[in-house]
Amino acid sequence: MKELRAEDKIITRVKHIHMIGIGGSGMCPLAEILHSKGYILTGSDNNESDPLKRIKNLGIKVYMGHSAENIKGAELVVYSAAIAEDNPEIVAAKQAGIPLMERSHLLGALTRRFDNVIGVCGTHGKTTVTSMITQILFLNKCDPSAVIGGRLPLINSNGVTGKSETLVCESCEFVDTFLQMSPDITVLLNIDNDHLDYFKTMDNLVLSFHKFIAMSKKAYINGEDALVLKAARGIDADIVTFGFSNKNNYYPENIRSGKYGFCFDVMRDNEKLINIELHIPGRHNILNALAAFAVCFEQGVESDGIKQAVETFTGASRRFEFLGEYNGFTLADDYAHHPTEIAATLNAAKELNYNRVIAVFQPFTFSRTALLKDDFIKALSVADKIILTPIMGSREVNTYGISSDDIAAGLKDAVIADGFENIADKIIETARENDIVITMGGGDIYKAAHIVQEKLGGK
Repeated sequence: MKELRAEDKIITRVKHIHMIGIGGSGMCPLAEILHSKGYILTGSDNNESDPLKRIKNLGIKVYMGHSAENIKGAELVVYSAAIAEDNPEIVAAKQAGIPLMERSHLLGALTRRFDNVIGVCGTHGKTTVTSMITQILFLNKCDPSAVIGGRLPLINSNGVTGKSETLVCESCEFVDTFLQMSPDITVLLNIDNDHLDYFKTMDNLVLSFHKFIAMSKKAYINGEDALVLKAARGIDADIVTFGFSNKNNYYPENIRSGKYGFCFDVMRDNEKLINIELHIPGRHNILNALAAFAVCFEQGVESDGIKQAVETFTGASRRFEFLGEYNGFTLADDYAHHPTEIAATLNAAKELNYNRVIAVFQPFTFSRTALLKDDFIKALSVADKIILTPIMGSREVNTYGISSDDIAAGLKDAVIADGFENIADKIIETARENDIVITMGGGDIYKAAHIVQEKLGGK
């Protein structure tokens, strides 16, 4: 029996929950799970979206825009971290004495309602591996529930509601939110220097991951990442390693480049289990696939079933997502917003058969851009041409005196464009036949790619 927390007791005694920002990628799957468990739900949002349509189709009442009237009858109000304290629904809930709960606390409470919670964490690759595990379990009739940080094309959603005791969760370290969860199994993919505006030091970041995987009974870890190994020291859990070396429990052999990604033999403790051909580019996805394979194989899924599910996996939304061919060039979109991710994406593109790789990058948050400026320059220099946008500050104020000009100054062939229409026009003007253009960033740069699609049509 998992140890209950205060939020768990609230969840058990209320029936009507109101969710502010219910159409958000993190809120939508939680709403689906709550709905399946019989809660009365209402929600509000400012923007129409595909997740919001899905919520409405379940019969959940959604108010467009935020108003104090929207929370009428609610016994609990849930909000995402992006919602400001002066939001009228939060203000009204406080005035009425209605309990408030941030999204990560709700997710944590839900993890204590399942007996088999798989938490996927790490600086890079969380969405891809969470999506892979979900697809494998879903297609092999394991009936999982899932909360994913991106849209999985197989289910056209950020989450799925199943009837089994298995819940697959993308587990984010930002401001320690994943420590609200109670995982039974954890996956730790890698640890890199991100969110240091909060953690301050790498030791603090490593300690946070240590605390997360220490909560589980079994941990699948990258056996070749020094910081991961440091985080795993002293934890009282079964440890399974994956990596490129045969010193790991799971590793690849006979790696070769395929049409859409790498092919390799999956090895476990010197025994060949099966051969897999990936349909997502990039050498880093070999490790992502190994992590997903190891978890699902030890959940009892046959290797043939895993192979079929992985070979039909074409990536989560905004994870090297091919959008189509336009005027002879290929357009793709990627969530990469950290130098390591950018380098991985651009190097993966270089491995494919294109004349030039054109990166369209929107820096995300002033603190990250200031701290990692030189790393961004080095990563972006992999591309043949770079189009930069102004920095998207998100939750931050620019107290760092940083701008995209500081990145452009360190690159050989970079221009800056502002406004999605202008960025789209610059893409169309720059790209030639057999080039690949990748829009990249953690913000809303994908909108520029969608404008290109609207302007050019295509296949």
